[in-house]
Amino acid sequence: MRQVKIHTGALLAAGLIAGLAGCGSSDDGRSGDGPPGADRPAAAEPQQSGARRQDGAEIATVRGRRIAVHRQKGDGAAWKTLSSPNEMGATRVFLVDAKDGGWLKVLLPIRPNGSTGWVKASDVRLSSTTHRVEIDPKAFTFTVFDGDRVLRTGRVATGEGGTPTPAGRFYFTELIRPPDPDGAYGAYAFGLSGFSPTLKSFAGGPGQLAVHGTNKASALGGKASHGCVRVGNDDITWMAKNLAIGTPVVVKA
Repeated sequence: MRQVKIHTGALLAAGLIAGLAGCGSSDDGRSGDGPPGADRPAAAEPQQSGARRQDGAEIATVRGRRIAVHRQKGDGAAWKTLSSPNEMGATRVFLVDAKDGGWLKVLLPIRPNGSTGWVKASDVRLSSTTHRVEIDPKAFTFTVFDGDRVLRTGRVATGEGGTPTPAGRFYFTELIRPPDPDGAYGAYAFGLSGFSPTLKSFAGGPGQLAVHGTNKASALGGKASHGCVRVGNDDITWMAKNLAIGTPVVVKA
């Protein structure tokens, strides 16, 4: 297993980090999920696209400061324009869903979950990963795969009550190091491309979901959050060292 040195980035604005979760303090007093402030370390680097295996996924990293997204390939006018870095201060990435000539169909980090759009291949840099994360909310477990090989498994806590963790295909959009590794969000937090289906906003942010550590290991194996996926601190630290931004994350129904 390749170990990747983690570098601590500059301190991010608290207002930006507050939006990284459709989660928070539960009514019963359990710790929340939306970091109030954090450092952003470098995650594992994805492989170059030429080395991609058939069972891998391609990641598109935006080259410039913004990118035009089209509803259909070849459309003259852009449907959306997204900035890079993103709202969390991380370089904008997409998970590639399909390729057609000079165009890429990508999974978008917007509502509704599962939205896709088309970008020009010339506007991004392609890389790849054979890793993926699968989360089983019924079993309260996660599994990290390298192709068909299981690399790591562990317990999770998911959304409770009226704030469930939505099923779907997502990807990591940024990696954040909370200022207190023993705090509510644990050692690290990966932002996800998905959003809470019930919280349209949270703590000043858009209700974005995350996979993060926790200081409440006793809550793992049950429903405890406002939609985010909590894992143990040893597990999230391993993910931070080994998984690239853009890694696919599948939450089972």
